[in-house]
Amino acid sequence: MIQPNISYLVMMDMDSTLIENEVIDDLASAHGVGQQVKEITEAAMRGELDFAQSLKKRVALLAGADELVIAKVQKNIRITPGAQELISKFRELNFKTCVVSGGFDVIVEKIVENLGIDDFAANRLEIIDGRLTGQLLGEIIDAAGKRATLLEMAQKYAISLKHTIAIGDGANDLPMIDEAEIGIAFNAKPALKEKANLIVDSENLQDVLKALKIN
Repeated sequence: MIQPNISYLVMMDMDSTLIENEVIDDLASAHGVGQQVKEITEAAMRGELDFAQSLKKRVALLAGADELVIAKVQKNIRITPGAQELISKFRELNFKTCVVSGGFDVIVEKIVENLGIDDFAANRLEIIDGRLTGQLLGEIIDAAGKRATLLEMAQKYAISLKHTIAIGDGANDLPMIDEAEIGIAFNAKPALKEKANLIVDSENLQDVLKALKIN
Protein backbone atom coordinates (compact mmCIF):
# COMPACT_ATOMS: atom_id res chain seq x y z
CA MET A 1 0.00 0.00 0.00
CA ILE A 2 2.82 2.40 0.92
CA GLN A 3 5.37 2.77 -1.85
CA PRO A 4 8.96 2.44 -0.59
CA ASN A 5 11.35 5.38 -0.65
CA ILE A 6 8.53 7.86 -1.29
CA SER A 7 7.83 10.91 0.89
CA TYR A 8 4.15 10.97 1.86
CA LEU A 9 2.08 13.76 3.35
CA VAL A 10 0.13 12.68 6.43
CA MET A 11 -2.78 14.92 7.43
CA MET A 12 -4.25 14.27 10.86
CA ASP A 13 -7.32 15.54 12.64
CA MET A 14 -6.63 16.60 16.22
CA ASP A 15 -9.60 16.21 18.58
CA SER A 16 -10.45 12.56 19.32
CA THR A 17 -7.71 11.50 16.91
CA LEU A 18 -4.29 12.87 17.79
CA ILE A 19 -5.56 13.73 21.26
CA GLU A 20 -8.32 12.16 23.32
CA ASN A 21 -9.91 15.50 24.20
CA GLU A 22 -12.56 17.56 22.47
CA VAL A 23 -10.92 20.90 23.19
CA ILE A 24 -13.92 23.14 22.73
CA ASP A 25 -15.83 20.97 25.22
CA ASP A 26 -12.97 21.39 27.70
CA LEU A 27 -12.90 25.17 27.21
CA ALA A 28 -16.66 25.27 27.66
CA SER A 29 -16.50 23.24 30.87
CA ALA A 30 -13.89 25.60 32.25
CA HIS A 31 -16.21 28.51 31.45
CA GLY A 32 -19.33 26.84 32.88
CA VAL A 33 -21.17 26.22 29.60
CA GLY A 34 -20.07 22.63 29.11
CA GLN A 35 -23.41 20.95 28.63
CA GLN A 36 -24.70 23.44 26.06
CA VAL A 37 -21.54 23.18 23.98
CA LYS A 38 -21.28 19.41 24.28
CA GLU A 39 -24.75 18.94 22.81
CA ILE A 40 -23.87 21.08 19.79
CA THR A 41 -20.51 19.30 19.36
CA GLU A 42 -22.07 15.85 19.34
CA ALA A 43 -24.69 16.83 16.79
CA ALA A 44 -22.03 18.36 14.55
CA MET A 45 -19.79 15.29 14.73
CA ARG A 46 -22.73 13.10 13.75
CA GLY A 47 -23.24 15.30 10.72
CA GLU A 48 -26.60 16.63 11.89
CA LEU A 49 -25.45 20.27 11.90
CA ASP A 50 -23.33 22.32 9.53
CA PHE A 51 -19.90 22.44 11.17
CA ALA A 52 -19.18 26.12 10.53
CA GLN A 53 -22.50 27.26 11.95
CA SER A 54 -22.24 24.95 14.94
CA LEU A 55 -18.68 26.12 15.62
CA LYS A 56 -19.78 29.75 15.65
CA LYS A 57 -22.58 28.89 18.09
CA ARG A 58 -20.21 27.04 20.39
CA VAL A 59 -17.53 29.72 20.31
CA ALA A 60 -20.17 32.38 21.01
CA LEU A 61 -20.89 30.61 24.29
CA LEU A 62 -17.26 31.19 25.30
CA ALA A 63 -17.66 34.97 25.22
CA GLY A 64 -16.21 36.60 28.33
CA ALA A 65 -14.03 33.65 29.31
CA ASP A 66 -10.68 34.60 30.81
CA GLU A 67 -7.85 33.58 28.46
CA LEU A 68 -6.32 31.68 31.39
CA VAL A 69 -8.80 28.88 30.61
CA ILE A 70 -6.61 28.11 27.58
CA ALA A 71 -3.60 27.31 29.77
CA LYS A 72 -5.83 25.24 32.04
CA VAL A 73 -7.05 23.18 29.09
CA GLN A 74 -3.51 22.78 27.74
CA LYS A 75 -2.40 21.21 31.01
CA ASN A 76 -5.13 18.58 30.71
CA ILE A 77 -4.54 17.54 27.11
CA ARG A 78 -4.34 13.76 26.79
CA ILE A 79 -2.25 12.69 23.82
CA THR A 80 -3.67 9.54 22.24
CA PRO A 81 -1.50 6.52 23.11
CA GLY A 82 0.92 5.71 20.33
CA ALA A 83 0.81 9.23 18.83
CA GLN A 84 4.46 10.02 19.54
CA GLU A 85 5.58 6.66 18.18
CA LEU A 86 3.45 7.14 15.07
CA ILE A 87 4.87 10.59 14.35
CA SER A 88 8.42 9.40 15.03
CA LYS A 89 8.01 6.55 12.55
CA PHE A 90 6.65 8.89 9.90
CA ARG A 91 9.61 11.22 10.42
CA GLU A 92 11.97 8.26 10.12
CA LEU A 93 10.36 7.49 6.74
CA ASN A 94 10.78 11.14 5.67
CA PHE A 95 7.01 11.70 5.62
CA LYS A 96 5.66 15.20 6.20
CA THR A 97 3.17 15.32 9.08
CA CYS A 98 0.49 17.98 9.47
CA VAL A 99 -2.45 18.59 11.80
CA VAL A 100 -5.59 20.18 10.40
CA SER A 101 -8.13 21.00 13.06
CA GLY A 102 -11.53 22.55 13.50
CA GLY A 103 -10.11 23.36 16.94
CA PHE A 104 -7.93 26.30 17.88
CA ASP A 105 -4.41 27.37 17.03
CA VAL A 106 -3.55 28.33 20.62
CA ILE A 107 -3.97 24.67 21.61
CA VAL A 108 -2.79 22.97 18.40
CA GLU A 109 0.48 24.89 18.19
CA LYS A 110 1.81 23.53 21.49
CA ILE A 111 0.83 19.94 20.66
CA VAL A 112 2.47 20.16 17.24
CA GLU A 113 5.65 21.52 18.81
CA ASN A 114 5.78 18.83 21.49
CA LEU A 115 5.23 15.94 19.06
CA GLY A 116 7.58 17.21 16.36
CA ILE A 117 4.88 17.61 13.72
CA ASP A 118 5.86 19.62 10.64
CA ASP A 119 2.88 21.89 10.11
CA PHE A 120 -0.68 22.71 11.13
CA ALA A 121 -3.80 24.68 10.32
CA ALA A 122 -6.51 25.52 12.83
CA ASN A 123 -9.17 28.08 13.70
CA ARG A 124 -8.22 31.27 15.53
CA LEU A 125 -9.98 32.56 18.62
CA GLU A 126 -10.32 36.31 19.04
CA ILE A 127 -8.94 37.47 22.39
CA ILE A 128 -9.19 41.11 23.48
CA ASP A 129 -7.97 42.49 26.81
CA GLY A 130 -7.35 38.99 28.13
CA ARG A 131 -10.82 37.63 27.38
CA LEU A 132 -12.37 35.53 24.64
CA THR A 133 -14.83 37.59 22.63
CA GLY A 134 -16.88 34.64 21.37
CA GLN A 135 -15.69 35.38 17.82
CA LEU A 136 -13.31 33.69 15.39
CA LEU A 137 -10.68 35.36 13.21
CA GLY A 138 -10.21 34.58 9.52
CA GLU A 139 -11.74 31.79 7.51
CA ILE A 140 -13.23 28.86 9.39
CA ILE A 141 -11.60 25.48 8.92
CA ASP A 142 -14.58 23.22 8.43
CA ALA A 143 -14.98 20.09 6.31
CA ALA A 144 -14.25 21.97 3.08
CA GLY A 145 -11.39 23.78 4.80
CA LYS A 146 -9.77 20.50 5.79
CA ARG A 147 -9.86 19.28 2.19
CA ALA A 148 -8.44 22.61 1.00
CA THR A 149 -5.66 22.37 3.58
CA LEU A 150 -4.72 18.91 2.33
CA LEU A 151 -4.38 20.31 -1.18
CA GLU A 152 -2.42 23.35 0.04
CA MET A 153 0.00 21.31 2.14
CA ALA A 154 0.60 18.85 -0.70
CA GLN A 155 1.51 21.78 -2.93
CA LYS A 156 3.60 23.44 -0.22
CA TYR A 157 5.71 20.32 0.31
CA ALA A 158 5.69 19.29 -3.40
CA ILE A 159 4.03 15.96 -2.66
CA SER A 160 1.70 14.30 -5.17
CA LEU A 161 -1.89 13.68 -4.07
CA LYS A 162 -1.15 10.04 -4.90
CA HIS A 163 1.14 10.09 -1.88
CA THR A 164 -1.24 11.54 0.70
CA ILE A 165 -2.71 9.96 3.83
CA ALA A 166 -5.53 11.46 5.89
CA ILE A 167 -6.54 10.29 9.37
CA GLY A 168 -9.73 11.41 11.11
CA ASP A 169 -12.78 10.41 13.10
CA GLY A 170 -15.74 12.69 12.39
CA ALA A 171 -18.12 13.88 9.71
CA ASN A 172 -16.09 17.04 9.08
CA ASP A 173 -13.13 14.85 8.06
CA LEU A 174 -15.09 13.30 5.17
CA PRO A 175 -13.87 15.53 2.31
CA MET A 176 -10.25 15.23 3.48
CA ILE A 177 -10.53 11.45 3.77
CA ASP A 178 -12.17 11.27 0.36
CA GLU A 179 -9.51 13.46 -1.29
CA ALA A 180 -6.47 11.66 0.11
CA GLU A 181 -5.08 8.62 -1.64
CA ILE A 182 -5.35 6.69 1.62
CA GLY A 183 -8.12 7.70 4.02
CA ILE A 184 -8.02 6.20 7.50
CA ALA A 185 -10.99 6.18 9.89
CA PHE A 186 -9.63 6.11 13.45
CA ASN A 187 -12.28 5.20 16.04
CA ALA A 188 -14.59 6.92 13.62
CA LYS A 189 -18.26 7.68 13.18
CA PRO A 190 -20.14 5.33 10.80
CA ALA A 191 -20.36 7.90 7.99
CA LEU A 192 -16.58 8.22 7.89
CA LYS A 193 -15.98 4.48 8.00
CA GLU A 194 -18.07 4.12 4.86
CA LYS A 195 -15.72 6.41 2.92
CA ALA A 196 -12.36 5.40 4.37
CA ASN A 197 -9.89 3.02 2.74
CA LEU A 198 -8.79 1.70 6.11
CA ILE A 199 -10.61 1.39 9.43
CA VAL A 200 -8.66 1.34 12.69
CA ASP A 201 -10.76 0.68 15.79
CA SER A 202 -8.12 0.90 18.46
CA GLU A 203 -7.07 2.92 21.49
CA ASN A 204 -3.51 3.18 20.13
CA LEU A 205 -2.45 5.23 17.11
CA GLN A 206 0.46 2.89 16.47
CA ASP A 207 -2.10 0.51 15.02
CA VAL A 208 -2.33 2.88 12.06
CA LEU A 209 1.12 1.60 11.13
CA LYS A 210 -0.17 -1.96 11.13
CA ALA A 211 -3.07 -0.97 8.88
CA LEU A 212 -0.60 0.66 6.50
CA LYS A 213 1.65 -2.42 6.70
CA ILE A 214 4.55 -0.33 7.96
CA ASN A 215 6.96 -2.19 10.23
